[in-house]
Amino acid sequence: MSSAEDIEVVVSEPNAKQNGASKQKTVPVMNIEDIRKILPHRYPFLLVDRILQLEAGKSALGIKNVTANEQFFQGHFPTEAIMPGVLLIEAMAQLGGVMMLAVPEHRGKLALIGGVNKARFRKPVVPGDTLYLHAQVLKVRGDIGRVYVHADVEGQIAAEAEILFALRSQ
Repeated sequence: MSSAEDIEVVVSEPNAKQNGASKQKTVPVMNIEDIRKILPHRYPFLLVDRILQLEAGKSALGIKNVTANEQFFQGHFPTEAIMPGVLLIEAMAQLGGVMMLAVPEHRGKLALIGGVNKARFRKPVVPGDTLYLHAQVLKVRGDIGRVYVHADVEGQIAAEAEILFALRSQ
């Protein structure tokens, strides 16, 4: 993988047609080590495993692989494991943080949540799910902005929100 300073492009390449339908193979733009170069979060609170597409300061697509080994499943809920909604918000916010901190003038800053609006939880996220995280910038003014985020599992939206953020020097 390339260094965090070099990551700014959407990477996808067409694959051969199968069954008459065109398929795309998406090559990860960032792996977990690349993400750790941008975000200060660490286990158990780093909630983005890979970045599949990234247009710095504009949009991003990432993945969180949800496993039964996640610490939060021990208590939420012991008889029916469901990923807590606040952690879905945090995972989506982390993707938004990577998206904004990939902008060259924001490198080395810290992305902070300033508020969460219009949050909706539509589908439980359970062990074994692959959570696709999406972020799209709505508005930015200086070091403050608003991002629309959503997370889906198998094409169904599990959660969505608008997150207000502030970028601060560390």
